[in-house]
Amino acid sequence: MAEAAFSTKDFFRAASFYAKITYMLSFEEITLKFIAVGEQDALRTFLLRKLDNLAKEDKCQITMISTWATELYLDKINRLLLEDDTTSENRRSEYQSIIKEFRAFLSDCKEVLDEATTMRLLESYGRVDELVYFASLKEQYEIVVHHYIQQGEAKAALQVLKKPTVPIDLQSIVFLLLHPFILFKYNIFCFTLQYKFAPDLIMLDAYETVESWMATNNLNPRRLIPAMMRYSSEPHAKNEAHEVIKYLEFCVHRLLNEDPGVHNLLLSLYAKQEDDSALLRFLQCKFGKGRANGPEFFYDPKYALRLCLKEKRMRACVHIYSMMSMHEEAVALALQVDPELAMAEADKVEDDEDLRKKLWLMVAKHVIEQEKGAKRENIRKAIAFLKETDGLLKIEDILPFFPDFALIDDFKEAICSSLEDYNKQIEQLKQEMNDATHGADNIRSDISALAQRYAVIDRDEECGVLIFMILLGLTQATRATNIAYSIIVCRRKILTVGGERRMARGYTSVGPMAPFYVFPCGHGFHSQCLIAHVTRCTNQAQAEYVLDLQKQLSLLGGETRRDSNGSITKEESITTMIPSDKIRSQLDDAIASECPFCGDLMIHEISLPFIRPEEAQQVSSWEIKPHNFGSQKSLSLAV
Repeated sequence: MAEAAFSTKDFFRAASFYAKITYMLSFEEITLKFIAVGEQDALRTFLLRKLDNLAKEDKCQITMISTWATELYLDKINRLLLEDDTTSENRRSEYQSIIKEFRAFLSDCKEVLDEATTMRLLESYGRVDELVYFASLKEQYEIVVHHYIQQGEAKAALQVLKKPTVPIDLQSIVFLLLHPFILFKYNIFCFTLQYKFAPDLIMLDAYETVESWMATNNLNPRRLIPAMMRYSSEPHAKNEAHEVIKYLEFCVHRLLNEDPGVHNLLLSLYAKQEDDSALLRFLQCKFGKGRANGPEFFYDPKYALRLCLKEKRMRACVHIYSMMSMHEEAVALALQVDPELAMAEADKVEDDEDLRKKLWLMVAKHVIEQEKGAKRENIRKAIAFLKETDGLLKIEDILPFFPDFALIDDFKEAICSSLEDYNKQIEQLKQEMNDATHGADNIRSDISALAQRYAVIDRDEECGVLIFMILLGLTQATRATNIAYSIIVCRRKILTVGGERRMARGYTSVGPMAPFYVFPCGHGFHSQCLIAHVTRCTNQAQAEYVLDLQKQLSLLGGETRRDSNGSITKEESITTMIPSDKIRSQLDDAIASECPFCGDLMIHEISLPFIRPEEAQQVSSWEIKPHNFGSQKSLSLAV
């Protein structure tokens, strides 16, 4: 049937039959038959039918036949273009039909066609539209976007970039895989084609491009900075909306972007505008406020200062100087712009009175030197200026700024007012001096009364309480290492007749320590009992210090040479008076600074154990040990 149809020149029917033949005639023989008669269309039909009959496993044959069919389609399209379009309306409809059929073929065979070979074929035949169509089918968006940009179709290019299948930058993928916490914290994705074509798109249609950026999530504005700088470098009409500023404001205020590069670019664009109100608002805005341990702003203040000085934005420079705590520079620059601004800057310093006064003096000097009116009027303005400083500056502070030959009558009122203020200050100082003198007299009286203070002791009053006496080892070795305790109860009277009485009679300013101590609370102790209690209850270092003072005082008392009447000689009094008094004072401070029963010493005893470590042996001696009754016989009693 195929041969019959071919012989009758029904080539399309013959092509369909030949495509079903799998024996007798080879593929090459059949194709040569159609080539010999010059039937390109019938050959294309044969190839398409052959593709339908091939199994999926024959990938090489499918790719080769599909590529041949593609070339036949392109040849057919070119032949139709070379024919005169005016000869027939049918030719134009045939052209549109073959284009539609070719695109359908590309769509059906996109998986089996070799991408590089097919694109070279389309490019060699000059079929740009079909090339873009096939690139879109193969998701080669770079070719598609580049084509639309060349055609000036920014909207179409942006629509392609909005597709979710646009590839992500490989470098960004690797970075995010190595640092996954950044992905969760900042939700960053970097779209390669967005950044690559951003400079061309923003120059082609800035409004649509910026709107697309704002509608696209997870764009990194930092990677768009080259495109934005290219757009900003071009001249724009005064009434034209600056699209880059709009996008940067969106990033800073809506997205809360903290990138210093983004903030610096926005600041530079504000600085180039004639109206500096937006620049001042941006500088005053604290974008980092409320964030723990974060900066209040994210732009570089030094870069901002250089830029504002270059663009002569003096008010902005004043603000930046003040923000950097360079108050003198801020006031000096503000005086060139507006004295009111300088006054406001001088008032900002609150924690440094000297600096604040220095700044106000700078303002005062400028105000006085810049006045052009009559001298008397200038003086009135200067006096009025003093009132604005809230008493920080006086008339004498600004007098050096006036000419040497100014009439003093012009300053009469201000000088009188200043003298009255000084008079009030002098009176206040006198009152403070009188109060201080009165206080000193009271202190001296208290000291004198303290020296004459006494306490009445009942004759039958006993020594404090029951106390643990210390058996003192007076040698250096025993005092440093062993302090033995024994439970001895002191039930003696404070005014004991006997040894203590004799010690009391022998007590002088250079003798040994006092026989007893009486505290304002009413408790009284023998000196030895008090020392024993204090050394027992305090730490070892303090106890050794007290015992050492007691020994030194005893040695000084024993070495004192006395005359036959028991009095101290004049030479000895001079040499021994001072050391003994000093040691006695140190001992008094150590043991009698407070009552041991009413002061901190008793409070600290709460935390001490009832049985001390050194008493462990004594406690063990009281332990009841069971006796061995194993050898004894037990008798049972019958009931």
